[in-house]
Amino acid sequence: MSYPYQIESYEAYQSAWKQSVEDPEGFWGKVAEHFQWRRKWDKVLSWNFRDPDVKWFEGGRLNITENCLDRHLERYGNYPAIIWEPNHPDEHHRVLTYQQLHFKVNQFAHVLHNNGVRKGDRVCIYMGMIPELAIAVLACARVGAIHSVIFGGFSAQSIADRLQDAQAEYIVTCDGAFRGGKDIPLKSVIDDALIACPFVKRTIVFTRTRTPVSMIKGRDVWWEDEIHKVETLGNPPFPAVEMDAEDPLFILYTSGSTGKPKGVVHACAGYMVYTNYTFVNVFQYKPGEVHFCTADIGWITGHSYIVYGPLSAGATSLMFEGIPTWPDAGRFWDIVDKFRVNILYTAPTAIRSLMAFGLGPLQGKQLDSLRVLGTVGEPINEEAWQWYNEHVGKRNCPIVDTWWQTETGGVLISNMAGVTPSKPTYATLPLPGVEPLLVDEHGQEIKGNNVSGNLCIRSPWPSVIRTTYGDHERCQKNYFSAYPELYFTGDGAMRDENGFYRITGRVDDVLNVSGHRIGTAEVENAINMHAGVVESAVVGYPHDIKGQGIYAYVIFSEMHGDEELTRRDITSTVSRIIGPIAKPDKIQFVKGLPKTRSGKIMRRILRKIAEGETENLGDTTTLLDPSVVQDIAKGRLTH
Repeated sequence: MSYPYQIESYEAYQSAWKQSVEDPEGFWGKVAEHFQWRRKWDKVLSWNFRDPDVKWFEGGRLNITENCLDRHLERYGNYPAIIWEPNHPDEHHRVLTYQQLHFKVNQFAHVLHNNGVRKGDRVCIYMGMIPELAIAVLACARVGAIHSVIFGGFSAQSIADRLQDAQAEYIVTCDGAFRGGKDIPLKSVIDDALIACPFVKRTIVFTRTRTPVSMIKGRDVWWEDEIHKVETLGNPPFPAVEMDAEDPLFILYTSGSTGKPKGVVHACAGYMVYTNYTFVNVFQYKPGEVHFCTADIGWITGHSYIVYGPLSAGATSLMFEGIPTWPDAGRFWDIVDKFRVNILYTAPTAIRSLMAFGLGPLQGKQLDSLRVLGTVGEPINEEAWQWYNEHVGKRNCPIVDTWWQTETGGVLISNMAGVTPSKPTYATLPLPGVEPLLVDEHGQEIKGNNVSGNLCIRSPWPSVIRTTYGDHERCQKNYFSAYPELYFTGDGAMRDENGFYRITGRVDDVLNVSGHRIGTAEVENAINMHAGVVESAVVGYPHDIKGQGIYAYVIFSEMHGDEELTRRDITSTVSRIIGPIAKPDKIQFVKGLPKTRSGKIMRRILRKIAEGETENLGDTTTLLDPSVVQDIAKGRLTH
């Protein structure tokens, strides 16, 4: 058995789950014994979901990087910690052993410290998918700073909003990033963001694309120059800063149903224990295997299952800079064969986009090293599940369909590879420590099987969200107020005759586009910034590749000339304000929106029309002007 807490049979799972909900303190206390602590905890758990107030391993002291790096040096020092495959297949890949990664993290911890970063400071990281991104994340954790990684596709405005919210005075970025056939000018986007953030003291810039950049004296420094200063001192080790179990480890911004992104805060100890536990158990990881999570570290999946989960388990984590379809749609399969990948963890969106290329790109690919496949980000549809199973896994690899969120820190509901049953399109069973339940709109629990309702969680798991940065009330309101004493996920779910859970999607005003959550209000705010827009309403609709597409209904003041050009202007406005990820797929110009007499937009009706249902739109008598509904239905866009 590889890890003392690895579950290896269905019976062991049932027993572990039962113990974890009956005696969470005993259960998680035992798991936590297997980590390195500076001081052991006084109390495993104290909590209430009213405020909410959750504390795990209270009184415990540790540094997560000692658990991800230092403790592995003796046993795994020469093992690969990170394998990095660059965007361009002709560029040479890199392998960092645990010894080398430890060395580089210590070096960059000195760089941060030399530039003024101290425990509790917020550091924004805006980089492409290169090993230095993981190094920067771990170096922040080593010095006790709180990292806030921002996905490299976000706009200057989105970055400025996040910097202001976290009051992040330090930034780590690159001159640019490669992504598919594009060069993304990261530093110049940061420069635009900093116009609104004069409080930023230092920007550390890594050279990746050799794009010309503007370097401001006194504020901007080159990563390489700063490393050189540490080298001249003989590269002394950087002593990991001792952290309290409940000190914040990072902030990660996620879209909310209001326009302002929420800074989800995760704490050091509970997050470490839970990401490690779920990584080892869901994927049934065995030492020496290569784990390839295709996500970006700018999302929670990358935090938990590229960096912290695998490294705390002494695993080999593969990072990929590019995209699955460039330079051709066989790129993932080339990488799997090149590095003999054992575990492939990707998004249903990626699978659907690869399906569209047919079986040609799979020709001549071995894929025989694969042992486990996984999906993340959104529920997977039956067709994509079957294609993944047959053509990638050769019906030989269990598929773990993992359901979780930025706020949960790690996987909450999933089968365990080859250990617990799987069922296409079902996340199946909760992980130990997770007590899901379904409730109706009044908060009454829906018991039994073959039922559906709103998915809630009854009690805390170690990596539950602790707060939203600087606004605890928002955390309480968003997750703990809809159903008192419960964590509300915002998702609907059904439970089948075996008690397996299937996630049916968001029940609030949040879209799930290509596995990324985007608030409708956020997109509407961006559309409304366009000079000619009077008002807009945004809903999701089924999209063959992305899962959900964005359908925008827009009231425009006066249309002069080309409608198509105006649509392009609006999408470019959204791109500039949020980023290309939030661009509407369809924009329908309308004379009015279906509103109640109190002014509330009836999205239910707009959603039905976007989905192609133009007849049975339900009761419209409560609307201020029911006639607008027929106009909108007539003008529905079909392409």
